[in-house]
Amino acid sequence: MAAVRLISKSTVHAANDRASSGRIELNTWDIRNLQIGYIQKGLLFPKPKLPLHFKSSGNMLIHHLKTSLSHTLHCFPLLAGRLATTQHEDDTISFFVDCNNAGVLFIHAAADGVTISDIIKPVYVPSIVHSFFSLNGLDNYKGITHPLLGMQITDLADGIFIGCSINHVVADGASFWHFLNSWSEISKGSIYLSKPPVFQRWFPDGMDIPIRIPESCVNVEQTNEDFILPPVRERIFHFSKENITKLKAKSNAEMGTDKISSLQALLSHIWRSAIHNRSFDPDQETNYRFVVGVRQRFQEIPDNYFGNAILGTFVTMKAKELVEQGIGNSAWRMNRIIAAMTGERIKKVFESWPASPSFVTLSNGDALITSSPQDSICMEMILDGESQLQ
Repeated sequence: MAAVRLISKSTVHAANDRASSGRIELNTWDIRNLQIGYIQKGLLFPKPKLPLHFKSSGNMLIHHLKTSLSHTLHCFPLLAGRLATTQHEDDTISFFVDCNNAGVLFIHAAADGVTISDIIKPVYVPSIVHSFFSLNGLDNYKGITHPLLGMQITDLADGIFIGCSINHVVADGASFWHFLNSWSEISKGSIYLSKPPVFQRWFPDGMDIPIRIPESCVNVEQTNEDFILPPVRERIFHFSKENITKLKAKSNAEMGTDKISSLQALLSHIWRSAIHNRSFDPDQETNYRFVVGVRQRFQEIPDNYFGNAILGTFVTMKAKELVEQGIGNSAWRMNRIIAAMTGERIKKVFESWPASPSFVTLSNGDALITSSPQDSICMEMILDGESQLQ
């Protein structure tokens, strides 16, 4: 398969000076992500039908995307900034976002001869897909000197791939889709956003701001040094609504309850299948790591809160009990752990973190679920040539 060819590389700034002032102090949920990598998600579209008078201008779509992105950054000044630190006299350090409008990375590239079918038909994800993203291999702490957002538009023979990389210190999965949907609205001509973002970070009452942590704890140069990426290939699985309904019904029936959700049943099925097919030692402990959203657990955190509002947790089971005890048992354990994540418990973890800070890291041997894209995604924006490029 052909290599990706660079066409242009530029920096897109927010449309006006609003993004050139202010700072946003980061909280516990943000800072914990310093040592992992950027969030990367891609969207694949058929090539748009441009109006006849634009057929001769192949760059018209790119111009439209860059212009609408600039206007979107006016509403999201945080993404056009950079991470920054303050070193204090007591050998502690605090982190914030400097909304300096340094800009975001925008790349236009082409994968000559590569079709949509070449991407979606193979059993395993083609390795070229990784070249459809910018800011590859960067850990979040490098947002001090690198853009917090990178967009790459890759032309295919019959389609367009939009790859988005966003620093996980400034946004979680929900905020990621919040930004993309907002860009969609502006690209389609909206002046006002249906869901204006709120950037002010949440802190419990009485907590000292900014959060100071011992400088000795921030050893970012040794980020994930013990993690070795295993030699695996990536595959996308599709589960029908009917099969998920069956998994949920089976899980609840096994445990005599109706509280296990469709997602919990599906995750249990995936975990059990992975462990079964890897022939683990029956007594070996395995972890399933996932994140719990906290927006709904605090009335003072609005739905349009833009940042990190998640807390990681995990389920531990021996391989033997996981495989032999049925899908319901592991799904129920997930359910109980999530139910125990009350607002009061989350608040205590938040408040105690600065005294003994720990960071999210990657480790071998664990299963991990990172996000569940339940938000609506209206990205026809970007590629609706007939209605938008006139």
